[in-house]
Amino acid sequence: MNRPVTAVFAALEALLVVGIGVGLPVVVLSSLWAFQYGLQIDWIVFWRAAVDVWLVGHGVDLTLQLSPATAAASGVTGADAPISVTIAALGFSVLTFLLAVRAGRAIAETPHRVMGVLVSIGAFALLSTGLAASARHELATPSFVQGIVLPTLVYAVPLVAMAEVTRRRRDAEPDPVTGWVARTVGRLPGAVRVVTAAALRIGVGSAAVLLAVSGLVVGLLLVTSYAELITLYEGAHGGFLGGLALTLGQLALLPDLVVWAASWLVGPGFALGTGSGVSPLGTTVGPLPAVPFLGALPTADLPFGFVGLLVPVVASFVVATLLRGRVHAALRRAGIDDLLRRVVVGVAAGVVAGLAVGLLAWAASGSAGPGRLVDVGPDPLLVGAFAALEVGLPAALALTVSIRKFLGHDDEGHDDDGREDDRREDARREDARRDDARREHTRREDDLRAAGAGRDRDRDEAHAVGPEITDDHGDAEATPSRRRLPRLPTRASLPSLPSLPSIPSRRRREHDDDATGPIDVVATPPEPAGTGTATGSGRGARDDDGDVTEQIDGLTR
Repeated sequence: MNRPVTAVFAALEALLVVGIGVGLPVVVLSSLWAFQYGLQIDWIVFWRAAVDVWLVGHGVDLTLQLSPATAAASGVTGADAPISVTIAALGFSVLTFLLAVRAGRAIAETPHRVMGVLVSIGAFALLSTGLAASARHELATPSFVQGIVLPTLVYAVPLVAMAEVTRRRRDAEPDPVTGWVARTVGRLPGAVRVVTAAALRIGVGSAAVLLAVSGLVVGLLLVTSYAELITLYEGAHGGFLGGLALTLGQLALLPDLVVWAASWLVGPGFALGTGSGVSPLGTTVGPLPAVPFLGALPTADLPFGFVGLLVPVVASFVVATLLRGRVHAALRRAGIDDLLRRVVVGVAAGVVAGLAVGLLAWAASGSAGPGRLVDVGPDPLLVGAFAALEVGLPAALALTVSIRKFLGHDDEGHDDDGREDDRREDARREDARRDDARREHTRREDDLRAAGAGRDRDRDEAHAVGPEITDDHGDAEATPSRRRLPRLPTRASLPSLPSLPSIPSRRRREHDDDATGPIDVVATPPEPAGTGTATGSGRGARDDDGDVTEQIDGLTR
């Protein structure tokens, strides 16, 4: 695959991601336009609405404005004021993230990985720019700058990360930017690199476990509140297409609901409007919009809600305990395996988890409409601080205190400090070296086999050339593609040999001896050269036979 083909392929990958993301709301809203509204409204309205939904799904702020006639007809004070929607429908972001991972893996398989990644990101940015420009209207205006930057970031980050992961798996050469980053990281002190890597592992792992448990909680709430959800669907009176559009919107907000559940498990909880709050320690909920999935949320205090606070603590302790051996082995190889460094790793892991959960809480919070709905979702700063505390302390405890020692067991014969992990790491490195040597040996064999096949091909071509091309001096003209081979002697070029004499059979000789007695054998002199015949018998014939045999043997050699 050459460079132009790679560029076209990368641009098509970006077009596919944008097409799927925007196509889902376009298909649903176009169906409403055709069947629900009978093609009576201009289709461009539904196009702009679909693009607005896609942009909001990537965190772009949207400003809505009611027309003066509609605001006056509503009879609501302040209805003519602008309405800001700043909460992100993270379902579209998750879809873009997953498709970008797939695109990064596909582009990294091409021979021009760097160019493909750059072209794909550039094409996605151009498409986002066009969509943001086409969706601008005086009644619904998305932020133009955010419409270019935020969707492109959501696409570019997983694309570059997956392309780098695929490159490492293929043992390919790094690009200049990646090489510069690797050299910069390599210049850092060994202690900083080891502590940072360990903190990233524990912090990200703890945040992932917290989100997984939150997803299970949300699924359980939706299943147990099935009757309430059906009642709200029936109360919407949207019909089939209206229910389909409502379901699509709820699926887009489902990741937000998971982040809200994680904020609830961390402790601060989340808000469903100004003055409301849902947390393990208390629940205060005011009037809610008739969105079906909101019927699954708790509206009263839970008797054992405080048990949810143990989820991030237990998750951090379990993850840190599972990674304890590797962390100790890495610290020992760097020569910094002491109590202080272990505590630092635990605290840094808490900071990483707090940043990750706080960032998700920031994306899943904001304004969702007018009035009380200007305050929806968790407080990102508060949620991040609680997550850092609930993850950092258990991680530091798990890295510094041995469970067996805490329970009073004898640790003799057990390697709590990670020596077994050291041996495994050494074995893994030895296996890696052997694999590299095996691949190098296989590569050399392939090269030799290819060289041998090339020589055979050249020889076959030389046989197929025919007579040699000679110059004026009669020497064979040596060319790179036609090698001279020695000509085989033909029958015409062989020297003339005397014909072999006829030797009488044994029975005939015995008959002649009985009839005439001894026969005098007279050697016949050979005929002149060029006749090609010779006759004789007895000793002279045998001598001629010997000479002929020697000549034939010489020729055959």
